[in-house]
Amino acid sequence: MKKLILTAFLFVSIITTNVLADIKMGIILGFTGPIESLTPAMAGSAELAFKEASDSGSLLGGKRISVERADSTCVDSAAATTAAEGLVSNGVVAIMGADCSGVTGAIATNVAVPNGVVMISPSATSPGLTTLDDKGFFFRTAPSDARGGQILADITKDRKVKSVAITYTNNDYGKGLADVYAAAVKAHGIKVTTTAAHEDGKADYSAEVATLASAGGDAVAVIGYLDQGGKGIIQGSLDSGAFDTFILSDGMIGQSLVDTFGKSLSKSFGSLPGSTGKGAGIFAKVAKAGGIDSSGPYTGESYDAAALITLAMQAGGKADRATIQQNVMSVANAPGKKIYPGDLKKALDLLAKGKAINYEGATGVEFTDVGEAFGSFLEKEVRGGKFKTKKQR
Repeated sequence: MKKLILTAFLFVSIITTNVLADIKMGIILGFTGPIESLTPAMAGSAELAFKEASDSGSLLGGKRISVERADSTCVDSAAATTAAEGLVSNGVVAIMGADCSGVTGAIATNVAVPNGVVMISPSATSPGLTTLDDKGFFFRTAPSDARGGQILADITKDRKVKSVAITYTNNDYGKGLADVYAAAVKAHGIKVTTTAAHEDGKADYSAEVATLASAGGDAVAVIGYLDQGGKGIIQGSLDSGAFDTFILSDGMIGQSLVDTFGKSLSKSFGSLPGSTGKGAGIFAKVAKAGGIDSSGPYTGESYDAAALITLAMQAGGKADRATIQQNVMSVANAPGKKIYPGDLKKALDLLAKGKAINYEGATGVEFTDVGEAFGSFLEKEVRGGKFKTKKQR
């Protein structure tokens, strides 16, 4: 009987030890809120990379990663901060996220940086984050809106738009991108008839649409969120006949928008970070095999953010917060063997042998000296009931 009890105790102890040996990772995204239709595929893509590293058997001698999700809400900084504090207190060694710029800055400033936790955001694009006092703990695989606004303006010019009204969601992301876009279209000789903020969470946007309509324009640039105010602006514009051409920021591009408005978006276009390069094609196949729809915004960036975290640990030989921070830049940039989605085992094995890698990933990752992606952009338009890529910019 004593032997049986001892055996059972040892079995439970082994199981408990194995569970405790898991490397804890956090994913914080807006699972509720104005981009909730986008975040499942983003989270799934990140978890795909974490699983790939775990299943390889090569991560720090066979370690596995366990993931804890938290809700940033995208818009409520206090709630996002509380959620992030929960992740940190539960012992995560790094955070994939957050998503929207305002909550990302709040989490970095109030939680991640003070606790020495690396954050790699796949989608926070505000130019203000470039100069965040992050002590080297904040990175992003999405490029800044300082470039994104210029790209969207270039597309607007090429589409022969002569005048545009601009509406933006009233937060860091919306105002930052609107400012860059407005300046860039003016530089192209395009008339900006008005620039007006809108608040998310309203049931009716007829007043905002009336303001835009009275100013006029060939099109309205909607810089916002597809599940919130941006969607309401489009609905009000179509209902009133004020506009039928919409210039869409990255936060507005998602299949749910086309599902809602269908052919009414046939004249509309926009842009979002992305690539048509080698890594993007490979990622599409890897994601499909993993049951992930990679066609939505920021899926490749999410996979890349998670992959960089695992590779940084391997490069330093430890699963701790400081090691990740010290090694992200070295695995992200040249020199070294180029690594693409699905190559994580190869990368982990190379790093274990002391070899250098250059993680290209799904999006052609290359970090600036402050740890943000140079990035490329995709020009998007609606064709055949879907957002389609016209070309890379």
